[in-house]
Amino acid sequence: MRAPLSRGVTLLFAVACGLAVANAYYAQPLLDTMAAQFGISRAAIGLVITITQIGYGLGLLLLVPLGDRLNRRRLILGQSLLSIVALLGVALAPNGMVLLIAMGCVGLLAVVTQILVAYAATLARPEESGAVVGTVTSGIIIGILLARTVSGTLADLFGWRSVYLASAAATLMVVIALARVLPSGEARGSAIPYPRLIASLFTLLREEPLLRRRAFLALLIFAAMTLLWTPMVLPLSAPPFSLSHTQVGLFGLAGAMGAVGASSAGRLADRGHAQKVTGAALLTMLLSWLAVALLPVSLWGLIVGVITMDFGLQAAHVANQSLIYRLRPEARSRLAAAYMIFYSIGSAMGSMLSTILYAGFGWSGVCTAGALVSTLALAFWWATRHDG
Repeated sequence: MRAPLSRGVTLLFAVACGLAVANAYYAQPLLDTMAAQFGISRAAIGLVITITQIGYGLGLLLLVPLGDRLNRRRLILGQSLLSIVALLGVALAPNGMVLLIAMGCVGLLAVVTQILVAYAATLARPEESGAVVGTVTSGIIIGILLARTVSGTLADLFGWRSVYLASAAATLMVVIALARVLPSGEARGSAIPYPRLIASLFTLLREEPLLRRRAFLALLIFAAMTLLWTPMVLPLSAPPFSLSHTQVGLFGLAGAMGAVGASSAGRLADRGHAQKVTGAALLTMLLSWLAVALLPVSLWGLIVGVITMDFGLQAAHVANQSLIYRLRPEARSRLAAAYMIFYSIGSAMGSMLSTILYAGFGWSGVCTAGALVSTLALAFWWATRHDG
């Protein structure tokens, strides 16, 4: 029987994942400042998030599958070191074009998170895989939430560029810690040539109906999430609220219940309840839009909506992962890549549409679109719930 993955290493995986994914979210509370500094309109500033998500999608396609072929220790450490270079590129960007290119590279390299999640699932015992994935995913959630809070605070104190300088320093510390604990004697993975390795993602999607269904759900739930988070800074920083970056960033902490959702969803999935978790999570996300729509009259409505939205999102996400990682253990990195490509597409779509909708129809337009996407996700799950 495989030895259990130690708690300490599991938590380090969670921290590493949280710091890596945070790089793709630091900009969200900073969009108005970036727009002003680089002369980008409010309707177009969502491109910062969209380009980051496009880079993330390319990384999922081109880099994550390498986890099934190369030594994962070297792959993880190498990507993390290159992330430091990309973060410094953002911090030193002299104009909007360089900023967008550097943000694309940040997104491209942030996919090390998915290699770490798949690696954790591989190292865990089968009966604990869901719980381990839930714990590591909790680190991802906390990283996303802290990204918004820390970036807002640092921007108010030292300017927005300090956010990326601090992240580069933190990433270097994580690289040093990972170099000490990641197994160094791992055997080389599959000898499949790189072009065939990439092509096998589409083979997996064709041959595994469960993967296709769960990937489409990922597209919808992450589109809904970015519809909420991307434009949120705009009404909060404008009258009558006129909140500072620090105050806007604190809204991320309201989603801390998402970490509870991820952890408990993983344990329930290990007990065979992944379908029930998914249905409850999607219904929770849909109902969250009722509270979020109250923003023009109450900040408390937004706080409640953020808590329940993140809870539902992460519970559904972990349930999805716990199911797909059981399909083909020898291809976990490729399964993660195929699944998360749809996450990236959904996130890019949501961030692109959200600022356009906000500019044209205000907060009510954003909430209506988000509720429609969440309704589609729930309806799709209901129609396919008996298929796995």
